[in-house]
Amino acid sequence: QVHLVESGGGLVEPGGSLRLSCVVSGSTFSSNAMDWYRQTPGNQREYVAAITSTGSTNYADSVKGRFTISRDNAKNTVYLQMSSLKLEDTAVYYCAGHRGPTGYGLPNFWGQGTQVTVSS
Repeated sequence: QVHLVESGGGLVEPGGSLRLSCVVSGSTFSSNAMDWYRQTPGNQREYVAAITSTGSTNYADSVKGRFTISRDNAKNTVYLQMSSLKLEDTAVYYCAGHRGPTGYGLPNFWGQGTQVTVSS
């Protein structure tokens, strides 16, 4: 089984920064694309960012220029560096993985979610 364990969520003031981490086990991590999603109560889960097995990245328009997705294959870890945080960034953030290297379509595996709260 594939397991994704997230960490790094918390409370931060507007304009601040936070880095989320997701450690993946039970898969050939270096061959799998990874995503970050987020969700607020009563709303559908929203795509945030993606990174392919070769390091190509993609971002939702709402976070472009502020968030950076990266990966460290030696540590089986994907990161989401968030900066210039806004109140509307408050959500539960989910790490997600694909079975393939390109990350097309919906992800196949999900982490437990970690709460990010942006508040003054």
